[in-house]
Amino acid sequence: MAKKEVYHIYLFRHGQTHYNKNHYFTGWKDSKLTSQGIKDAKKVAKKLKNKQFNIAYHSHLSRSKDTLKQVLKFHPKCKELIEDDRIIERCYGKLQGFSHKSIIKNYGQKQFDIWHRSYDIPPPKGESVKMVEKRVNAFIKELIKKIKKEKINVAISAHGNSMRPFRKYFEKLTLKQMMKLENPWDDYFEYKINISD
Repeated sequence: MAKKEVYHIYLFRHGQTHYNKNHYFTGWKDSKLTSQGIKDAKKVAKKLKNKQFNIAYHSHLSRSKDTLKQVLKFHPKCKELIEDDRIIERCYGKLQGFSHKSIIKNYGQKQFDIWHRSYDIPPPKGESVKMVEKRVNAFIKELIKKIKKEKINVAISAHGNSMRPFRKYFEKLTLKQMMKLENPWDDYFEYKINISD
């Protein structure tokens, strides 16, 4: 019987940013890592220290790149870094740069909850989680083909909301389970791709 060829995806979230810390809608705003965020990134890096990967993905935002930089300190042989904004954070549109508190004050808790956590209702000029899922699923489809063709392990420095559809896909979660996810800043998720599948 032929031995199964298995390759790995290592998925993690960027470390804590200043907007995260102060409960602001970040979205596509480029909020930098806090000192805690750098510690978070270093924790992920240590946990991934003995893993092997050939390619790493990040978004154009500094928090994704700076978290990956910490991880790559242990992986000098990683041959390719790819920027792909299909894995970027959800765009919060007109809410970006405003505190959660100010949105609740101006629009009420009920409207805040809809914009913050609804699956298919986007905030003004922003993206719904459903829209994020569509772009992430397109990325996943291409990624699996690439892994099978090139026989590679992959690291992905993602964002809180782009991780939701990743985890839904690979962990076979329901929509409700996906929407309840809280993704850690200091850990990673590992998924196996079987070449024969």
